[in-house]
Amino acid sequence: MASTSKSKSRRRPPGLNKEAAEEVFARLAEKLPDPKTELDYSNPFTLLVAVVLSAQATDKGVNKATAGLFERAKTPQAMVELGEDAIREHIKTIGLFRNKAKNVYLLSRQLIEDHEGEVPRSREDLMALPGVGRKTANVVLNEAFGEETIAVDTHIFRVSNRTRLAPGDTVEEVEDRLERITPKAYRRGAHHWLILHGRYTCKARKPQCWECAIADLCKFPDKTPAPK
Repeated sequence: MASTSKSKSRRRPPGLNKEAAEEVFARLAEKLPDPKTELDYSNPFTLLVAVVLSAQATDKGVNKATAGLFERAKTPQAMVELGEDAIREHIKTIGLFRNKAKNVYLLSRQLIEDHEGEVPRSREDLMALPGVGRKTANVVLNEAFGEETIAVDTHIFRVSNRTRLAPGDTVEEVEDRLERITPKAYRRGAHHWLILHGRYTCKARKPQCWECAIADLCKFPDKTPAPK
């Protein structure tokens, strides 16, 4: 007898079409023509370190911790000379600082040993570094080298699903859909527009729908009314 059990996979409602997606990015771009990361950095190496440190931490908290660290070490060579203990002291105000200090030290050493002290421009090479996952690699490729990558963090995952711009059950699904639906003209800034929109407007607990530039395009059914 054939099984009558239902598949465990669930069908998601369709996402926005390409025309709507293009309008979403056009409006976000009009609101913020030149989006940038809010992490402080001065070169690809300090960007890489800052992004590694930003996991489960705020950009503001990371910037506070790296202000002194980057005064002492702006290159892999200087970071290795500084040493893991000193790195740990500089970043002890942010979460997971012990493991992060170890990773910063080890990735700095690996950059010297494998890449002549330079940050590689390959996702594969970046992800081979200690503490560097796909999201971190995509941020570095986008911000430091101008690649059209989209790093899906918690903000982008939320915005993509809530608006139906690129719905998905996993980070990989959302990234794949964003890459397919984002118009060429907006791919360079897409990561920044979406993360900043999620950080300041499409907030997790209470989205500020009344001041959202894309509210009429968004498929979120429970929009927050304007405060009285």
